[in-house]
Amino acid sequence: MRKRSLTAATTLAVLFSSAALAAAPAFADTSKALPVKQIGDIVVDGVHDQVFVSDPNNGKIVVTDYSGNVVKQLTSLPGVTGLELSADSGTLYAAVKDTDEIAVVETATDTVTPTRYTTGDQPRSVALAGGRLWFGYGGAAQGNIGSVDLTSEQHEVTLDQDKGWYSAPILDAAPGSNVLLGGQTGDSSGTVVSYDVSSGTATRLASASAGENLRDIAVTPDGKDVVTASGWPYHHPVFKTADLTPDGTYASDTYPNAVAIAPDGTVAAGVDGWYNPDVYVYKPGATTTVREYDFPNTGHTSGSDELADSGLAWAPDAPRLFAVSYNSDGVYSLRVLTAPTKAVATVTVDAPATATRAKQLTVKGKVTSKAPVPAGTRLTVTRTDLESPKGKALAAATTKADGTFSFTDIPPAGGKVKYTVAYAGDADHAAGSGSDSVEVSRAKPSLTVNNNGKVYSYGKDVKFTAHLGKTYKNRTVEIWADPFGGDKPNKLVKSGKVNSDGYLSVTLDLKRDTKVTAKFAGDSRYKPASAASTVGARVNVSTSVSNHYKAQSAWGHTYYFFHKTKDPLVTTKMSYFPGRSQKFEFEVYYQGRWYPGDPSYFKLGSDGVSKVRITGDHGEDVGWRFRVRSSYINSASGDTVNSTTHGAWKYLTFTR
Repeated sequence: MRKRSLTAATTLAVLFSSAALAAAPAFADTSKALPVKQIGDIVVDGVHDQVFVSDPNNGKIVVTDYSGNVVKQLTSLPGVTGLELSADSGTLYAAVKDTDEIAVVETATDTVTPTRYTTGDQPRSVALAGGRLWFGYGGAAQGNIGSVDLTSEQHEVTLDQDKGWYSAPILDAAPGSNVLLGGQTGDSSGTVVSYDVSSGTATRLASASAGENLRDIAVTPDGKDVVTASGWPYHHPVFKTADLTPDGTYASDTYPNAVAIAPDGTVAAGVDGWYNPDVYVYKPGATTTVREYDFPNTGHTSGSDELADSGLAWAPDAPRLFAVSYNSDGVYSLRVLTAPTKAVATVTVDAPATATRAKQLTVKGKVTSKAPVPAGTRLTVTRTDLESPKGKALAAATTKADGTFSFTDIPPAGGKVKYTVAYAGDADHAAGSGSDSVEVSRAKPSLTVNNNGKVYSYGKDVKFTAHLGKTYKNRTVEIWADPFGGDKPNKLVKSGKVNSDGYLSVTLDLKRDTKVTAKFAGDSRYKPASAASTVGARVNVSTSVSNHYKAQSAWGHTYYFFHKTKDPLVTTKMSYFPGRSQKFEFEVYYQGRWYPGDPSYFKLGSDGVSKVRITGDHGEDVGWRFRVRSSYINSASGDTVNSTTHGAWKYLTFTR
């Protein structure tokens, strides 16, 4: 089981180092993946600042630093499960189940030594008590206890100390104690037994049931109590070690599976439930938790990561708690909980939703914690706004007896203003902070852009001018051009400061209808603004006639004369766009006015050319006057990229 051996000098050193660290800011909890498929036990070496995690499945011990980084892996230890550190943390003892022995590791170099203690069948757990190394061993219906005499030169192994176990029990003892505790796992009995081992043999003192499916036990540093973790009941019962009578409980939840006790008596009670906190921390003598931890979900199920059985261990020389968790994908992680004995401080901040710039506003809030913060606690206040994007420190706020606080401010800048209130924490509280934002009023600037609604010839260079009225500091305007048609993006065509009169101009080569937008990003006193101007661009269109025998001025126009045996060929050239058609119109002159025929649409080739041959019995057309025209009609011609454009009329007549 986990090492809890501390000499009196070491205990004092731990207490003093904890006091010195109390004023330091809390470090963030961390989590690192472990290269294991299962865990048997976890112990913490405070002398060398390292953590040992056994993996029975892979037959190895993984060694990490205090940040969870793997520094070494000790292999060829098949079935290694229980771990125990010597009082000076110089030696690690490991129960190697599949080779029926206890391995010895030198912790200064993390090296498995040649020393091995041969045990009975399948040793599972190890614990130091009464000058001996005790171990639980035995398969089904053969559970037993043995010991190694560490005080003799030969380190004699004694077996068959108590055959009253169904299978190998788990063991634990307080540092320097002569009382050994054992627990039966793997069945419904949940049996816990206490032994007097002062004589070198295990003499039973008492036994009791800790519930069903016992998974872990931990003896308090003073040796007076043992805390148990069983699948049921859904709390962590406490028993006196002398007679195993009940001595209280630690409330937790479904399903208790781990417990660890710090040198000062702080208890970490763990469960493996999906939808409730995983670790419950109790200060010495407390009946309510000072802190609870709920692991996140790093797997692929609805439930969060779970705490591994016997997966908790305290660092003896610093306020750290180590927890091994696993997710639904079978990935194990070592979680380093860096301030487990400090109550979480939650800072809530309530600012008004809106406010007027340069007018006083009031911000309220409250600091809540399981351990209430004292009245007069100092809170730092930071205002973040457009004038101070990195934050500006304001006068500190202080808490009242109920944890509430309030302060006033006159915001100099408009827009989103965030107030952050931070509590630095103390020896009993973790640091915390909260924030809220208020939308502070800003004036509306004047912004315009010219040419809206105008239509220009194809390819015309057009000057667009934006005008910005009064602002505070920002005088920059952007001009964007968004040509019609999904194949062309909205593009920034100019950005710069307006001149002394507030103008900024850009010239565009218009070949499509275009939306031109001027944008002002705003500043601390004036809102963002935009203004748009949509202009049209006509297409280029030209029409030519061929197959005529002459062209001459007649009836006020140039007419093309055709023999009745010839079909007029009308060729139209138009600005190309995919899928575009030209509208072809044909009209006849009769009794002083032109009468239209039914128009037709003809697709343009990829070169923008459309050729239309006018067929029929032109003998009947002799003496009549006709005219034709090609046009682009927005939408009807197959797209909306340009503005409607009509070509010139071409006049023609037929002779014999």
